[in-house]
Amino acid sequence: MAPSMLKCDFADLADEVRRLEAADAAMLHWDVMDGGFVPNLSYGAMVIASVRPRTELFFEAHLMIADPAKYLDDYINAGCDAITFHIEAVPEPQPLIDRIHAQGLKAGIAINPKTPVNSIRGVLSQCDLVLVMSVEPGFGGQKFMPEVLPKVQELRSLVRPGTAISIDGGIGPDTIAEAAAAGATWFVAGSSIFDQPDYAAAMRTMGSLAEPHIR
Repeated sequence: MAPSMLKCDFADLADEVRRLEAADAAMLHWDVMDGGFVPNLSYGAMVIASVRPRTELFFEAHLMIADPAKYLDDYINAGCDAITFHIEAVPEPQPLIDRIHAQGLKAGIAINPKTPVNSIRGVLSQCDLVLVMSVEPGFGGQKFMPEVLPKVQELRSLVRPGTAISIDGGIGPDTIAEAAAAGATWFVAGSSIFDQPDYAAAMRTMGSLAEPHIR
């Protein structure tokens, strides 16, 4: 389970991280938005860097920005373990994947709901994770789009062993099982964790629903 920090309480960020650690979160998913590539602003590398000394959790930066190559070093220096960027922003992704790998980080590529798998097929063997957006990117709390699940199924048959297939948007108790059955292995969840009083219970519930389907 990958809690989406977009939905956390930023007035008490350090405590939120402690609660997620206590709830056995596998990682923290940082949604970075620039107000250009997506119609919203979130936070940048400075916020991520401020949290890095407080936890050893795996950090994935999901760069929903127009020019990830320009700002890549900021997120590397902030202490991210994986950096995911969008094919819609970087139509020729190989050089950026190579830069990420050269720094010893995991490289991920993301596709929006209307973007076909074929757009990233040429670099799938180079990616450590593939992120399928199950909402239009830009805002948390949106409704899950089940029409993306065939893309998850397609990716399951194409990626090399060990590649994570992540799904992001509208993931909760009512949707996680079908996402796992389609082939997702990482689940980015925001409202379904942070809107609950007990983060551990929320993640256990979703984990128990997904686990029988994960391959």
